[in-house]
Amino acid sequence: MLQRTDAADAIDPLMRPFFERSGLAALRLGGRALLPIVQGGMGVGVSAHKLAGNVASLGGVGTISSVDLRRHHPDLMERTQGLASRPGMDADTKAVIDAANLEAIGREIRAARVLSEGRGLLAINVMRAVAEYAASVKKALEAGIDAVVVGAGLPLDLPDLASDHPDALLVPILSDARGVQLIVKKWERKKRLPDAIVIEHPRLAGGHLGAAKIADLNDPRFDFENVIPQSRAFLKSAGIEREIPLIAAGGIRSFEDIAQLQSLGAAGVQLGTPFAVCEEGDASEEFKQVLASAKDEDMIEFTSVAGLPARAVGTPWLRAYLKIEDRLQAVSHAKTRCTKAFDCLAQCGLRDGLKGWGQFCIDNQLAAALRGDVKKGLYFRGVGALPFGEQIRSVRELMERLLTRVELQPA
Repeated sequence: MLQRTDAADAIDPLMRPFFERSGLAALRLGGRALLPIVQGGMGVGVSAHKLAGNVASLGGVGTISSVDLRRHHPDLMERTQGLASRPGMDADTKAVIDAANLEAIGREIRAARVLSEGRGLLAINVMRAVAEYAASVKKALEAGIDAVVVGAGLPLDLPDLASDHPDALLVPILSDARGVQLIVKKWERKKRLPDAIVIEHPRLAGGHLGAAKIADLNDPRFDFENVIPQSRAFLKSAGIEREIPLIAAGGIRSFEDIAQLQSLGAAGVQLGTPFAVCEEGDASEEFKQVLASAKDEDMIEFTSVAGLPARAVGTPWLRAYLKIEDRLQAVSHAKTRCTKAFDCLAQCGLRDGLKGWGQFCIDNQLAAALRGDVKKGLYFRGVGALPFGEQIRSVRELMERLLTRVELQPA
């Protein structure tokens, strides 16, 4: 549960000199003054308790991704192993796997809390597009998560789901000023406002992207130079500007990026890929090497099985899939059962036979990436060279670099 405290308790004392020299403004959330750095949520299992807890321990926002967290718990995997292949067991199988994933959420939050040592802030990212969205949100809140972050769809019902947890922070992920206006107006009717809003740039971020189709990724309405001032202007006109900090996400790689975005009106920034490859990251070492060695020219934009544009590394699996995607879509049809038995997505291109949507099992491909299987894995990644190139470094080193001007960084 979030404890209201002051900056002295929120930021690691060893990080405070870097922050004070940076000249950056603190990110103020939940009564805390934090480092203006948010670690994005990355599934399946890429950002779990180790990464989130270590980021929070330094005074930032550490984020657990809620998707299929049982994969980090051998006993839960053993409990659910082979259930999907049993005929006539769909309802029971789904219930068992869903229960295991909800149990994993509670375990991961508790473990991250221990690592954080009471500093920073802990969040969970729940995709609006997943079937167990509501159950995951409620479980995380019951487990005492500080903040719930929701993307991959408009979380119009998030205030209702969190009605019994007035102190929990609610943070939608949006990509343009129109989305900001819609969420704020809808939530106002429910007597609750976002505690912060993540503004994610579809042209720069990795994973599922906040645009209707790939052709929209370069629309200037998503540019930070447009959406941040426009969103601030709307909030000011509504008399709530100071209450809702904006957090920019997508392609942020340096102190200079953070300083520029704060000059535009952002209160903080969110990074995914640079944290995914840190030593404390929850994915395999092989996974980290794939992401760290990838270049922008290796990135591929495609339509995910969730029907959203996505950006990932052009691995052998992804390139092979895209060669036959048209043929797969041409014969797509609704399946009698999900290949995973637990319906990870509320709508799935493969399971539901949706034309124009991806035709693969995203849980299979992301799980393969988690364990470092480059032949089968789907590796989401944002654009831009990483702060340490292909090196795998610690969370602390990354945070120190992000808070240090280029001319002051050691060679």
